[in-house]
Amino acid sequence: MTSAMTLSAPPTPPPRGAGRFQRWLYRSGSGLFLLLPAAVPILLLSVFPLVRGIYLGFTDARAGYRVTTNFVGFDQFAKLAHNALFWQSFRIGLVWAVSVTVLQFLAALGLALLLNADLRLRWLARTLALVPWAMPPVIVAIMWRLLLDPTVGSLNESIRLLHLGEGTLNLLGQANSALPTVIVIGVWVGMPQTTVTLLAGLQSISPTLHEAAAVDGAGTWRRFVSVTLPQLYPIIAAITSLDFIWNFNSFGLVYVLTAGGPGGNTMLPMLFAYHEAFGYGNFGYASAMADVMVVLILLIMLAYLPSRLRRSR
Repeated sequence: MTSAMTLSAPPTPPPRGAGRFQRWLYRSGSGLFLLLPAAVPILLLSVFPLVRGIYLGFTDARAGYRVTTNFVGFDQFAKLAHNALFWQSFRIGLVWAVSVTVLQFLAALGLALLLNADLRLRWLARTLALVPWAMPPVIVAIMWRLLLDPTVGSLNESIRLLHLGEGTLNLLGQANSALPTVIVIGVWVGMPQTTVTLLAGLQSISPTLHEAAAVDGAGTWRRFVSVTLPQLYPIIAAITSLDFIWNFNSFGLVYVLTAGGPGGNTMLPMLFAYHEAFGYGNFGYASAMADVMVVLILLIMLAYLPSRLRRSR
């Protein structure tokens, strides 16, 4: 009986005079070699800075020429445990991240449902919905600062023209309105990304599920609760987790809008660590803050994700 098996060609031997590393590449295959263009930038620009930053949290590194850096163990973390200003900024960061994430999700879900409907000029609405996402955060912050300026801003000009008041609102400069205003701006900036993700999830739901539910007598709200939401649970868990991490680590938007003011009412943890590192030169102390933030965010995610994933099954 003639065998139908096709014999593979023997591996190409390494060239003569090849070094040890080159011979190892030939033995392990070219797949690993092809990964190098992607792996090298990740290792140099992401992994190495992360490891370096974690290590600096255990040192007394400071800015300066020929300043010696000593390993101090957990001294920086012990000092940080008694820093009331840092924990205040952490609470503000949680309020900011949770508020922006929840409001982003609710607004994006409503917008995604609208864009998924069979409407005229739907393509134009989908394009316009991406405009905030296409703009850099710094540009968005400058635009909103000009819009909300207490003297020449468009908001106050409109109030004066409509005779609704004196037109001297300073939403970003008052302690009781700065954080809510920044939260609204953060929702506006991040909503398009969540909208696109949820819209993709909505379009992946089979129409037959809605048709079967309608045949059984389910109304619009019942189909949304019983069909649409359960199908979106995995996507909701993923996008809300990413949004929370991105919002908690937000820096550029809030820095340009308020720089943490007024009176520290918008001082997010990243801003606090930035001022500690580049304002006071305490790189070791700032790195310890970053280490603590990473651990606490991981704990929050470990408490949130399992319940979301179990619900999606």
